[in-house]
Amino acid sequence: MNRLSLLLLTVALPVHAATLTANNFGAKGDGVADDTKAIQKALDAAAGKHDTVTLKPGTYRIGSIFVKSGSRLDLPKGVTLRGIQSLDAYPLMPTRIAGIEMTWPAALVNVYKQTDVQITGEGTIDGDGSYWWKSYWDLRAKYEPKGLRWASDYDAKRPRLIQVFDSSNVKLDGPMLTRSGFWTVHICYSHDVTIDHVTIRNNEGGKGPSTDGIDIDSSHDVLVQHADIDVNDDALCLKAGRDSDGLRVNRPTYNVVLRDSLIRTGAAAVTFGSETSGGFRNIEAYNLTALRGVTNGVLIKSAKVRGGFGENLRVHDLHLDGVKTPIKVTLNWNPAYSYTSLPAGTDPKTVPPYWIPLTTKVPEAQGLAHFHDVHFWNIDAKDAETAIDIAAYPNATLDNFQIDHVNVVANSAGSIANTKGLKLGDIHLVVADGSRLKSEDNGGIVGLDAVTYVAGQKTHPGTVKIPD
Repeated sequence: MNRLSLLLLTVALPVHAATLTANNFGAKGDGVADDTKAIQKALDAAAGKHDTVTLKPGTYRIGSIFVKSGSRLDLPKGVTLRGIQSLDAYPLMPTRIAGIEMTWPAALVNVYKQTDVQITGEGTIDGDGSYWWKSYWDLRAKYEPKGLRWASDYDAKRPRLIQVFDSSNVKLDGPMLTRSGFWTVHICYSHDVTIDHVTIRNNEGGKGPSTDGIDIDSSHDVLVQHADIDVNDDALCLKAGRDSDGLRVNRPTYNVVLRDSLIRTGAAAVTFGSETSGGFRNIEAYNLTALRGVTNGVLIKSAKVRGGFGENLRVHDLHLDGVKTPIKVTLNWNPAYSYTSLPAGTDPKTVPPYWIPLTTKVPEAQGLAHFHDVHFWNIDAKDAETAIDIAAYPNATLDNFQIDHVNVVANSAGSIANTKGLKLGDIHLVVADGSRLKSEDNGGIVGLDAVTYVAGQKTHPGTVKIPD
């Protein structure tokens, strides 16, 4: 799919034959009853007929529900689907979690091996996540002293809010998504997916750990636009598998457009990784606004055991206000999480089966990720800490990167290491501490001497306009 066809991507079903109201199937919406079976009964009745399932205003307590092929779930304003705080409400199913294929609780709302599905409306899908967040922190407190920080995310089984798995022609348009127990929207092994006009709020009632916004995982032909995101981890994130298991699966993420969105809090406006094993190709992210509370503008992160690649990645027209690092690349991300081993004396036969691929050693030649032909441009940032922070490895350099038309007001300029063929153009840095970009072990940088530096304050007048 070329860029034009991707930008015009829409997911449309034939004319809906009928509208079914889940309340007529027994759903109460009183915030007390378990409405899972009643809503699922309505969804099953609509399947394959291009019917719409809707609900009357109310709060519906549910466990996992499954939207089927050839149907639409419409959640009008005033409707809330609220997750039940019990693992029994979420059946265990084969999926992929944080780069590893494994059995895991189904999401609250699932499109699982289906096609031609829509989820629409201005209602709310609420994971009621505090129960799951506490279960994670409690487990992590026990695991970290044992050297098992890396296992916490996998052993604390927390439901995602929406899962689109091995599916196609899916559209998510309109709802408020809040308090997810884990990742909010996970698109995995899927294609021809559109996400439009979603609002994500995962920091209400506490900060949910690993509550990513939208994760696009070994999927292709995906469009995300008009999102408004407030999360405690990656906001718009590209993923493609982790370590030995991700290298075995070897499925890239490609033909993705992320645009016209607002990120209020999160690890980055747009992230590549850290699950890079299958690689990324032909990704474009543009017209993104990120506010104070977002750590990075564009972030590429991997580790020495991930492997994979990135090519033809284009990120441009970023508007950043108070973002700490506008441009960051690190291939040695979060060692306590990224590098795994069984505690001494552990019998491999006694551990969960997914610990084995997680602790399988990856040879260095396979473990280093290789990014090339990457272009960042039209980036405006104020009140940053470090303008540019780029580092790779001497034997896994960042090749043919281009960074231009960048205006940053920051405390310090930053550094660049392990690049080959990097081109800088029209880089203007207002730097409070008077520093210059440091350059180490590079295969020649075109334009480094032409970077313009101005001594000035970290903060300057003016505000970033929040889009409508």
